[in-house]
Amino acid sequence: MAETVPFRSQLLPSLTLILLSILQSDSATSRIIHLPNQSDSKNFTISVIDFGAVGDGVHYDTVPIQTAIDSCPPTTHCRVTFPPGTYLTATLRLKSGVVLDVQRNATILGGTKLEDYPEESDKWYVVLAEEAENVGITGGGEINGQGLRFVKRFDERKNVMVSWNRTGACLGDECRPRLVGFIGCRNVKVWDVKLTEPAYWCLHVVRCVNTSILDVSIYGNFDSPNNDGIDIEDSNNTVITRCKINTGDDAICPKTSTGPLYNLTATDCWIRTKSSAIKLGSASWFDFKGLVFDNITIVESHRGLGLQIRDGGNVSDITFSNINISTRYYDPSWWGRAEPIYVTTCPRDSNTKAGSISNIQFVNITATSENGVFLSGSKGGVLSHLKFVNVNLTYRRWTNYADGLLDYRPGCQGLVNHSTAGIMMEHIEGLEVENINMRWSEDRTGRWNNPLYFRPSTVNNISFLNFHSGLYKL
Repeated sequence: MAETVPFRSQLLPSLTLILLSILQSDSATSRIIHLPNQSDSKNFTISVIDFGAVGDGVHYDTVPIQTAIDSCPPTTHCRVTFPPGTYLTATLRLKSGVVLDVQRNATILGGTKLEDYPEESDKWYVVLAEEAENVGITGGGEINGQGLRFVKRFDERKNVMVSWNRTGACLGDECRPRLVGFIGCRNVKVWDVKLTEPAYWCLHVVRCVNTSILDVSIYGNFDSPNNDGIDIEDSNNTVITRCKINTGDDAICPKTSTGPLYNLTATDCWIRTKSSAIKLGSASWFDFKGLVFDNITIVESHRGLGLQIRDGGNVSDITFSNINISTRYYDPSWWGRAEPIYVTTCPRDSNTKAGSISNIQFVNITATSENGVFLSGSKGGVLSHLKFVNVNLTYRRWTNYADGLLDYRPGCQGLVNHSTAGIMMEHIEGLEVENINMRWSEDRTGRWNNPLYFRPSTVNNISFLNFHSGLYKL
């Protein structure tokens, strides 16, 4: 027999009753849901529990959760709340005006089966919003992608991950679902939430305008590849602040695949990664312009600040300021060779061209690293108007991985044997260095005796003011 389930919010006399038949995966019992008309017609709150979600982490709650989302009236600000519990689900789709309120001690748990996700692999997300406005996620709880369930073989060098390409669902070894995606949206806000264990990319913002990401904690297994923290793709007017990202792959990664990326600001963040803490690229078919990264702490990462331009897009007007970096070697199967700063442009392959990089500033940077700064343009894409002001670089070894390699990957020259230098430069037109203090450990390998390395025929118009390099003793 159907039962009537009242909402906890107060009902008004003008209440309109809507009969919703909810068929859960674990029960054929139907429920009549009374949809409230709250006193503030512009603000609306409903709970997934009232729609039949059980939150036991075993039975799928997809239908009641999606029904709750779909029940939000149009032209309102609607919060869909998740009380404490674990809500196993297939893909959830947000719509305009909806904010998921995942409360503390509540977890949205992504399914691990191919049938949990849409047919189109580019829509494989645990939570997805498309062409929506005024959407977001908050509440202090967690969204978990169960990434470790996708590990095919655990390996301390780099885990081997499950790929659904064998089913024909998509190609390549990165054929598995992302965690949270906003595609073609306006006015996105993600705040006060934990995003953990993505099977692939964690938070993906694609072709969006006006996005705020603040007080978000991201954790991905340190040995699993491709579990990027935040990927901002073809999106404009983005702010990232007070985020903590601890993951295996790139942490904050702006990309341009189908259009340019303008006006991105990232501040007050803490990052640890086995790849690049901040990386522009490598998807870089269109321009990047007007990006600011300020007050960032980067610890034990394989690469600190990286520009990896491979597809012909141009980069200009980027500022990195007030950043503290420590970088170290990890297994060379991961891109990166402990560079605190890495600025490169070259063609990915014979079908692409090098883009230009210009007007890049590094101000108030402190780094302790196992390798030097790498600045590399190419014949078709020089680096121009680079500026370093108030930079302290300390070079010393503390891991046992081999050094003496330059890493151009992806594409280009790959890994190249080369002696270590404090700053490696090639294909540069215009470089200003002011107030630089470079310190070297006394290293018995003899590799630590070259503060600057450059080919004069490719480096022009450089200026050094108050540059100091010297040894220090541990």
